[in-house]
Order: sequence, then C-alpha cells, then structure tokens
Amino acid sequence: LVRVPREPAPPLSLNQQRLWLVQQLEPQSALYNVPQPVRLRGPLLPEILERGLHEIARRHEALRTRFPKLAGQPVQEILTDAALPLRQIDLRPFPPSERESELHRQLISEALQPFDLEQAPPVRALLARLADTEHVLLVTFHHLITDAWSVTVFLDELAALYEAFAEGRPSPLPEPPIQYADYAAWQRQGLEGEGLAEQLSYWRHQLTGAPALLEWPADHPRPARQSHRGARHLVQVESELVQALQDLSQAEHATLFMTVLAAWQTLATRLTGHADILVGSPAGHRVRSEFEPLIGFFVNTLVTRTDLSGDPSFRELL
Repeated sequence: LVRVPREPAPPLSLNQQRLWLVQQLEPQSALYNVPQPVRLRGPLLPEILERGLHEIARRHEALRTRFPKLAGQPVQEILTDAALPLRQIDLRPFPPSERESELHRQLISEALQPFDLEQAPPVRALLARLADTEHVLLVTFHHLITDAWSVTVFLDELAALYEAFAEGRPSPLPEPPIQYADYAAWQRQGLEGEGLAEQLSYWRHQLTGAPALLEWPADHPRPARQSHRGARHLVQVESELVQALQDLSQAEHATLFMTVLAAWQTLATRLTGHADILVGSPAGHRVRSEFEPLIGFFVNTLVTRTDLSGDPSFRELL
C-alpha cells in the first residue's frame, strides 16, 4: 500500500466505478447526494469556519477530485486548488415564526441540486444564519467521495480545526498517511487476474437463479420507474426486548445484526410467500488501519441470500 503517481489521472476505485455507472443512468438525479446538516449554537466566526473547510479540502484529495472521462472511461482528476467555498445566507430578516420553515426549504433546495461530476469536485457548503448565535451548516457531498464513516471524519476534523484556528493555533491534525487514490490503486491491484476471476466465480455461483424482484403486498402498484419518495419511521424498542435479542444472539454465537437480519428475512418470507430471500447490507470495508482517517467512498453492499424453504425454526435459520 503505497502512494501512486497522480499523472496520468488514476482510475476510480471499484466502489466508485459502479456508483458512477448508476449515476450515468440519471445524470441529473440528486439521489446519491449526501447532505449533512449541523446546527451550531453560540458565537460563530464564518471566516474561521471557511478556513477550516479549506484545510480539510487540502488534507483530503477526495474533496478536490472531479471525474472527467478519458477515452470514454472516468478517471480521478485531483485538483491542486484546495478551496471549499462557504456560501452564506441570512435568515434573520424572516419573522421568527417563519425562519425554521424557510431554513427547511433552503436546505432541501440545496441538498437536491445535482452535481456536474466532470466539472468540479462534488462537495459544497452552505451556512444559514438564524440568529446572532444560531447557525446551520449544511455540507452536501456526492456519494462518490464519501460515506457515513467519512462524514464523521469530516465533522470531527472541522471541529478540531475551528477550535485551533479560533485560538490562533496551527492545525493539530496529523497528515493522512495515504489518500483515497492510493486505496483505489491498491484495491485494483489486489483484484487483477486470478483474484478477480475467483471473486466473480464465487458471486455468480451464490446468485445463480436468484429472483430479480421480490413482490411485497402493498396498497399501490409498483411503478415502472422508482420515484425514490420515501419516508423514515422511527420505532423505539424496549430495553427488555433488546436484552432478550442480545441474549439469544450470544447463545447462538451470532451478532445482534445477524439476529435482526434473520428476523427481517422471516418477516419477508411470510409477507411475500417466497422462500428465496436476498438482502443487501452496506459494509464499511475499511479493512486496514491506514484507511480509517481517510475521507472517501469505501462502503460496499453485500448480498445475504437465504433459503427459508422447509419451514426452518428461527434458531435453525439463525
């Protein structure tokens, strides 16, 4: 795992390549935008905040990478300009009763703006001022350059940099040992020749004959084209039930994730009447310690295919 030349422009990682391909199917879609709003309370110096954003972009090449095509294939073009501009809007002129609704409208509008992946790095920052001591920072990334772990790295670094710069101190953060482009090269080298053939053979065998679609009972027909208009429903699970699930998991030498996944598959087979259940789960995939402090797109979706024919007991399934 070493640093690779930036000329010629390095290829995308395999993670990026598949997501880039999906984005080409709907180039004006914001489906893979990753908006991260943070409410900030207390005195704020926007110029210090912007300086922190610039420093993070300098530290992490992924935040200054665009994706032009070279001979028909996308590449990572890493820019030397480390600026990550901070656009500011002032909502104080709105009546107090209307500020939150206007904030919501502005954040939604910003989050849904698609990125031109070939022209500029797919990240932008917006600072909305609600009062003298209340702001909301919205950083919107494209998924090509980030994942949930990366967002945490970004926010942790921004907090540390803001505190240091506000006190007149230099950055307290160590330089990243490698960059995302180095990970992409390392990943591709490990999957050349027999390594790639072995992986493809495994997954083709695992997914042979898999159903293309699982029909769920619903009060509306499945549209020909997904709208992606969804919702989130939060359910609080009582601590006694959580403890019982943990006890069951431990007794069966399983993780809590495995137990809940088995429960979900059981529900799916009962509601659909099908016994061949496939579930995709995101995995962090930061398999080396050098990857942990990096910002980039590491996450991978893995398929768990389960045969529930023969009416197995839950313990058998688990």
